Amino acid sequence: MGALHIEDVCFVYEDLDSSRRRRPALEEIPEEELVLKHLDLEVADGEFVCLVGHSGCGKSTILRILAGLQAPVCGQISIGGRPLEGPGLDRSVVFQNYSLFPWMTAKENIEFGINQASLELGRNLCKGEVSRIADEHLAKVNMSKAADLYPYQLSGGMQQRVAIARALAMDTETLLFDEPFGALDVKTRRELQILMEELWMGGSACKTAIFVTHDIDEALLLADRIVFMSGGRFLEEFRVEALRPRDPELFSQTDEFRQLRSRLLTLFYAAEETRMDQADRERVFDGGGAQ
Repeated sequence: MGALHIEDVCFVYEDLDSSRRRRPALEEIPEEELVLKHLDLEVADGEFVCLVGHSGCGKSTILRILAGLQAPVCGQISIGGRPLEGPGLDRSVVFQNYSLFPWMTAKENIEFGINQASLELGRNLCKGEVSRIADEHLAKVNMSKAADLYPYQLSGGMQQRVAIARALAMDTETLLFDEPFGALDVKTRRELQILMEELWMGGSACKTAIFVTHDIDEALLLADRIVFMSGGRFLEEFRVEALRPRDPELFSQTDEFRQLRSRLLTLFYAAEETRMDQADRERVFDGGGAQ
């Protein structure tokens, strides 16, 4: 299944010419250069975990590593008991920029994902089955009437509905979301948050989901557990015990919501002060603050 295990994962961005040199050992890398610093995390099968934190804290980097797009300098990651060794169609990814193929219609984009997953995972779906699954998921995101439209003919919210439908239609063990609603207006964002929860709950079994966001309210609405990141580390985590489905307006009036939100805001402000202090120290060290 989709249980996820992260153990002692570190990451550093390498120089552009690093391909010409050996990769540095962890002990050769200064601590301050590490983007991710000895991360450990267990995610249960079917759990929805939100990673929250300031821009630049490393949350999107860990998601790209989980997607197989980047490799850590140390540590181990396994999904479903199998070591993560690069990109794979046992994971579906939804990015902020929609990532639809512009030369394919909405339905063709979804069918492409289904076909790729079918080939790699040995499902051997026929053309008719692929078409049926694509139609089914277009209906789930209320996009049936747009099946034959191309991405340029769709609004940002409509494109993201198609991207979500493609991720779910692939029927993978694990879903990875990198701020998928970050570029959308407030109304569309709220609609897709509610839709996301409905679709995640609506299958025969909930998928394991890792959802990156800097929006505290979004995390509280969607997550079983929230992990707060700062400076490349997992600092604290919180369980959200509220029953699903969660009505955004009603849930926001509960004591649980207010208490968790207050605690997360405190962490955000503390992390921001630390980040600003670090920036000041770096300017002085570089000579920019010297008088």
